[in-house]
Amino acid sequence: MLCIVFEILYVHLKNAHRNWSDFWMSVSLNRSYNLPLNLAGRAFVLSFFFFFFTDVFDEIKCIHLSLFLEEERRMSHMGFRCLEISRWVICGLIGILTGLIACFIDIMVEKLAGCKYQVIKENIEKFTEVGGLSISLILWAVLNCAFVLVGGIMVAYIEPIAAGSGIPQIKCYLNGVKIPRVVRLKTLLVKVLGVICSVAGGLAVGKEGPMIHSGAVVAAGVSQGRSTSLKRDFKMFEYFRRDTEKRDFVSAGAAAGVSAAFGAPVGGVLFSLEEGASFWNQMLTWRIFFASMISTFTLNFFLSIYHGKPGDLSNPGLINFGRFESGLLGALFNSINYWLTIFRIRYVHRPCLQVMEALLVAAVTATVSFTMIYFSNDCQPLGPEHNEEYPLQLFCADGEYNSMATAFFNTPERSVRSLFHNQPGSYNPLTLGLFTLTYFFLACWTYGLAVSAGVFIPSLLIGAAWGRLCGILLASFTPTSPIWADPGKYALIGAAAQLGGIVRMTLSLTVIMVEATGNVTYGLPIMLVLMTAKIVGDYFQEGLYDIHIKLQSVPFLHWEAPATSHWLTAREVMSSPVTCFNRIEKVGTIVDVLSNTSTNHNGFPVVVQVLDSDEPAKLCGLILRSQLIVLLKHKVFVELARSRLSQRKLQLKDFRDAYPRFPPIQSIHVSQDERECMMDLTEFMNATPYTVPQDTSLPRVFKLFRALGLRHLVVVDDENRVIGLVTRKDLARYHLGKHGLEELQLAQT
Repeated sequence: MLCIVFEILYVHLKNAHRNWSDFWMSVSLNRSYNLPLNLAGRAFVLSFFFFFFTDVFDEIKCIHLSLFLEEERRMSHMGFRCLEISRWVICGLIGILTGLIACFIDIMVEKLAGCKYQVIKENIEKFTEVGGLSISLILWAVLNCAFVLVGGIMVAYIEPIAAGSGIPQIKCYLNGVKIPRVVRLKTLLVKVLGVICSVAGGLAVGKEGPMIHSGAVVAAGVSQGRSTSLKRDFKMFEYFRRDTEKRDFVSAGAAAGVSAAFGAPVGGVLFSLEEGASFWNQMLTWRIFFASMISTFTLNFFLSIYHGKPGDLSNPGLINFGRFESGLLGALFNSINYWLTIFRIRYVHRPCLQVMEALLVAAVTATVSFTMIYFSNDCQPLGPEHNEEYPLQLFCADGEYNSMATAFFNTPERSVRSLFHNQPGSYNPLTLGLFTLTYFFLACWTYGLAVSAGVFIPSLLIGAAWGRLCGILLASFTPTSPIWADPGKYALIGAAAQLGGIVRMTLSLTVIMVEATGNVTYGLPIMLVLMTAKIVGDYFQEGLYDIHIKLQSVPFLHWEAPATSHWLTAREVMSSPVTCFNRIEKVGTIVDVLSNTSTNHNGFPVVVQVLDSDEPAKLCGLILRSQLIVLLKHKVFVELARSRLSQRKLQLKDFRDAYPRFPPIQSIHVSQDERECMMDLTEFMNATPYTVPQDTSLPRVFKLFRALGLRHLVVVDDENRVIGLVTRKDLARYHLGKHGLEELQLAQT
C-alpha cells in the first residue's frame, strides 16, 4: 500500500500528467465532436483498438500536439503505472462517497417519514371514535406540503437541473452532450435534500434515480481533484481534467448509484452500459464494477452500525424487495406523461408556478390517500406474521387493520415489499384494483414536477399491485392448484413488467431485479416479461427517458442511424457555410468571430493558402473555441513572442486550470493594438482532423461519430477544401417517425 501511495505522490510531484483538460472535449449543442488523424484506412483499426485498450481516444486526440508530446516524453513507465493506479483509487473513492450519501438519504427518509406517519397515525386513532377525522386529513396534507415546499423551492429557485430523477440528463452527458450544471456540487446538495423532502412528503416518487444522479456528480467532482464551486484545488488528478476521462468516471458514479439504490453491483454496471455510456472498453468495465462493489459495501457497513449490528452486511440496498423462495400500461403511462410535460413546458415554466404545482400534487396525494383509506372496508387480522410498520385500525374491529392503509400509509419502498411478501389474503381484489388505478395517475402526474424524484419505485409499486391482483384472480379460478398459491410472485413479475414498459430497460433491469430479490429462480420469467414489455411498448410510444430527452431538444445520438436514412449524404446533413480561420490569423478577426452571438460555434477548421497560387485555401487543421479563448487570455501573439524572448511558454497546465469553466470571450480584454497582432495556430490546432468526402452516406457518418467518439467531422471536396462541417446536432435531428424519416427541431443554446 505504501508503494502505491509513493508512486502516486511521485507522479504528482513530477507533474508528469498529460492532459488537454477540456482542450478536445468542449461541447455545445450547436457544435459537437472532434478527433485527430485522417479518416482513410484508420477508422477500422481505431474502432478495434478502442474496445480493448483504455483511453485510446485520449491518445489519438493529442498525439500530434507538440505540447502534449513534450510532456509525454518526460513521463516514465512508472508514471503510466501510477495513472492506472490513480484510476482505481478514484473509483474506490467514488464508491465510498456514493455509499455514504445513500446511507444518509436512507436514514433521513426513515426518520422523517417515520415521525410523520407516527404523528398522523396517533392523530387518526385519537379522532376515529370521537369524530373530527377532517383534522387528521388536514394534518396529513399540511405535513406533506411542508416537506414538498422545501424541496420544491430548492429545485425551482436554487438549482432547476436537480428536478426529476436526473437519469435523462446523465444519459445525455454520457452520450457526449454537455448539459450545463448537471454535475456540480450545488446540484448534488439540492438533489439529495430534495429527494429526502419528496419521499418524506408522501409523493409518488422513489429515490433510485436521484441516487444515480448523485453518484454521477460525486464521480465528476472526485475525478478532477478540485471543486470549482468551492474554489478549492487539491492539486490531485490533474491528468483527468478533460471530458473523456471525466465521462468514464461519471459512468462509474452512475453504476455506483444503482448499486447503492438496489444492492445490485452487476446491475449497476449493466445499467451504465445499457442506458448510459456511449463508449466502452474492458478496463472501464472492471473499474466500474469495483466502484459498484465498494458502494454496496460502504452502504452495508454503515447501515449495520446504524441498526446496531456492526459487521452484519446483509442490507441489500436502499430499495430491496426481500428474498423469494406489458408494455401497454407502460406505453399509456408514457403517453399521458408526454402530454402533461408539454403542458408544463408551455404554461408551468415560472418557478413560483412550479412550486405551486408541487404543493397541489402533495395535497391531492394526501387527500386521495386519506379518502381511499377512509372508505375502504378491507380489514385483515393483525397476526404475528404481519409486519406492518404503521398499521391503521380505523373502523376495523380490534385486532384488525385497514389493508388499504398498508399500500398508502407507507413509503413506496415499504409498500412494494408488503405487496411482494404479505401472506395470501392480505388484500382483496377491489383494494388492489382501486389502488392501482389511483396510484397510476398520481405517479404519472408527479413525474416531471420541480422536485427531485425517481420513477423506478412508483412503477414497481403500480406493477406489484396489478401483478398481485392477477395472481389473486388466477388463484380464484383454480382454487385447488398450489401453483397459484403465492400472489407475491405475480407482484414481482407485474412490477418488472410495469417498470420495463415505462423505461424500456431489459438486460440491466433483469439483473437488478434478480440481485434485489436475492434469487435467480425468477430470472427467466423476468427476462421474458421485460422483453415483451419493451416490444409492445415500443410499438406505441418511446421510453420515458427518451421522451423527456426529446422534449428538451437535446441532440442525443442513439446506437444506430435511422433505418431509412441511407439515401442521405454528408453534403445534405452538414452545416454550411463554415467559419474557418487561417493558420496565421489576425487577433481581431478571432475576437470578432468568437464574440458573434448569432453563431455560437465550438469548432473551427483551419485552412492554409498556397503561396504564389490562386488556388482556394485547403484544410490543415481544426481548433476549438476553448483553445482560442485560452490563447487569447494568455495573449499568445506572434509579435509578443518575438519582442519578449523571455515570455513564459504556454503549458498544458494553463488549459487544465481553465477546465471546465472556460471564461467567456466577453471577459477577455484585447486592446486595439493587440487586435492588429497575429496568432499562429499551428502549435495548438488539431493538425489531422477526421474528414469525409461529401458523398459519404449518413449511416456511415453516424457510425464514425458513435464508434470513434467524434465531435466534429469536416466535409471536404476532392481537393481537400472545406465545404461543410457535420456536428452532433446535424445527425441527431433525423428521426424515424410514424411517417418515415423526420427532421426534428433541436435546441439552439
